[in-house]
Amino acid sequence: QAQLVESGGGLVQAGGSLRLSCAASGRTFSRFAMGWFRQAPGKEREFVAAISWSGGNTYYADSVKGRFTISRDNAKNTVYLQMNTLKPEDTAVYYCAADTAPQRAQRPSAASEGYNYWGQGTQVTVSS
Repeated sequence: QAQLVESGGGLVQAGGSLRLSCAASGRTFSRFAMGWFRQAPGKEREFVAAISWSGGNTYYADSVKGRFTISRDNAKNTVYLQMNTLKPEDTAVYYCAADTAPQRAQRPSAASEGYNYWGQGTQVTVSS
Protein backbone atom coordinates (compact mmCIF):
# COMPACT_ATOMS: atom_id res chain seq x y z
CA GLN A 1 0.00 0.00 0.00
CA ALA A 2 1.36 3.38 -1.01
CA GLN A 3 2.20 5.73 1.81
CA LEU A 4 4.17 8.84 2.65
CA VAL A 5 6.09 9.10 5.92
CA GLU A 6 7.44 12.41 7.18
CA SER A 7 10.35 12.76 9.59
CA GLY A 8 12.71 15.42 10.85
CA GLY A 9 10.37 17.53 12.90
CA GLY A 10 11.19 18.71 16.39
CA LEU A 11 11.74 21.64 18.71
CA VAL A 12 14.08 24.40 17.60
CA GLN A 13 14.79 27.96 18.69
CA ALA A 14 13.84 30.89 16.53
CA GLY A 15 16.48 31.46 13.88
CA GLY A 16 17.36 27.79 13.76
CA SER A 17 16.99 25.22 10.99
CA LEU A 18 15.34 21.87 10.39
CA ARG A 19 15.18 19.55 7.42
CA LEU A 20 12.04 17.53 6.92
CA SER A 21 12.03 14.37 4.86
CA CYS A 22 9.14 12.59 3.19
CA ALA A 23 9.81 9.00 2.23
CA ALA A 24 7.43 7.32 -0.18
CA SER A 25 6.82 3.61 -0.24
CA GLY A 26 4.48 1.16 -1.90
CA ARG A 27 4.77 2.83 -5.30
CA THR A 28 7.08 5.21 -7.03
CA PHE A 29 6.19 8.87 -6.74
CA SER A 30 8.96 10.08 -8.99
CA ARG A 31 6.53 11.03 -11.79
CA PHE A 32 4.28 13.11 -9.52
CA ALA A 33 4.26 16.62 -8.18
CA MET A 34 4.84 16.75 -4.45
CA GLY A 35 3.95 19.35 -1.87
CA TRP A 36 4.36 20.36 1.74
CA PHE A 37 1.50 21.80 3.74
CA ARG A 38 1.20 22.79 7.38
CA GLN A 39 -1.51 23.23 9.96
CA ALA A 40 -1.16 25.24 13.12
CA PRO A 41 -3.52 24.78 16.09
CA GLY A 42 -6.84 26.44 15.43
CA LYS A 43 -5.96 27.28 11.86
CA GLU A 44 -6.70 25.76 8.49
CA ARG A 45 -4.14 23.75 6.61
CA GLU A 46 -2.05 25.97 4.36
CA PHE A 47 0.27 25.51 1.43
CA VAL A 48 4.01 25.74 2.10
CA ALA A 49 5.87 24.55 -1.00
CA ALA A 50 5.56 22.32 -4.04
CA ILE A 51 7.88 20.76 -6.57
CA SER A 52 7.37 19.32 -10.02
CA TRP A 53 8.17 15.71 -10.80
CA SER A 54 11.50 16.65 -12.36
CA GLY A 55 12.41 19.10 -9.62
CA GLY A 56 12.72 21.84 -12.20
CA ASN A 57 9.76 23.88 -10.95
CA THR A 58 9.29 24.91 -7.35
CA TYR A 59 6.70 27.12 -5.71
CA TYR A 60 6.53 28.65 -2.26
CA ALA A 61 4.09 30.44 -0.04
CA ASP A 62 5.05 34.07 0.40
CA SER A 63 5.49 33.49 4.13
CA VAL A 64 8.36 31.01 3.60
CA LYS A 65 9.92 32.29 0.39
CA GLY A 66 13.65 32.83 0.82
CA ARG A 67 13.77 30.75 4.01
CA PHE A 68 12.51 27.30 2.93
CA THR A 69 13.75 25.11 0.08
CA ILE A 70 11.92 22.12 -1.33
CA SER A 71 13.87 19.44 -3.17
CA ARG A 72 13.54 15.82 -4.18
CA ASP A 73 15.65 12.76 -4.85
CA ASN A 74 13.65 10.55 -7.19
CA ALA A 75 16.15 7.72 -6.91
CA LYS A 76 15.35 7.59 -3.19
CA ASN A 77 11.65 8.32 -3.64
CA THR A 78 12.09 11.13 -1.10
CA VAL A 79 11.16 14.80 -0.89
CA TYR A 80 12.80 17.27 1.46
CA LEU A 81 11.95 20.61 3.01
CA GLN A 82 14.94 22.58 4.27
CA MET A 83 13.72 25.20 6.70
CA ASN A 84 16.06 28.01 7.72
CA THR A 85 15.63 31.11 9.84
CA LEU A 86 12.64 29.54 11.54
CA LYS A 87 10.12 31.77 13.28
CA PRO A 88 7.60 30.97 16.04
CA GLU A 89 4.81 31.41 13.48
CA ASP A 90 6.25 28.43 11.57
CA THR A 91 5.08 26.17 14.42
CA ALA A 92 2.69 23.63 12.96
CA VAL A 93 2.23 20.03 11.91
CA TYR A 94 3.86 19.64 8.52
CA TYR A 95 2.38 17.28 5.97
CA CYS A 96 3.85 15.84 2.82
CA ALA A 97 1.49 15.18 -0.08
CA ALA A 98 1.54 13.75 -3.59
CA ASP A 99 -0.56 14.76 -6.59
CA THR A 100 -0.88 11.93 -9.08
CA ALA A 101 -2.64 14.00 -11.76
CA PRO A 102 -0.37 13.93 -14.84
CA GLN A 103 -1.52 17.39 -15.97
CA ARG A 104 -0.04 18.89 -12.81
CA ALA A 105 3.17 16.87 -12.72
CA GLN A 106 5.23 19.72 -14.12
CA ARG A 107 3.08 22.58 -12.75
CA PRO A 108 2.13 21.62 -9.19
CA SER A 109 -0.82 23.14 -7.45
CA ALA A 110 -0.92 25.06 -4.20
CA ALA A 111 -4.43 23.80 -3.53
CA SER A 112 -4.64 20.89 -1.12
CA GLU A 113 -7.61 19.45 -3.01
CA GLY A 114 -5.33 18.38 -5.83
CA TYR A 115 -3.26 16.10 -3.63
CA ASN A 116 -4.52 12.57 -3.13
CA TYR A 117 -1.79 11.00 -0.98
CA TRP A 118 -0.94 12.42 2.43
CA GLY A 119 1.50 11.57 5.17
CA GLN A 120 0.65 11.49 8.86
CA GLY A 121 2.47 14.72 9.60
CA THR A 122 5.46 15.75 11.70
CA GLN A 123 5.40 18.40 14.42
CA VAL A 124 7.63 21.44 14.14
CA THR A 125 7.80 23.73 17.15
CA VAL A 126 9.78 26.96 17.07
CA SER A 127 10.39 28.63 20.42
CA SER A 128 10.95 32.34 20.77
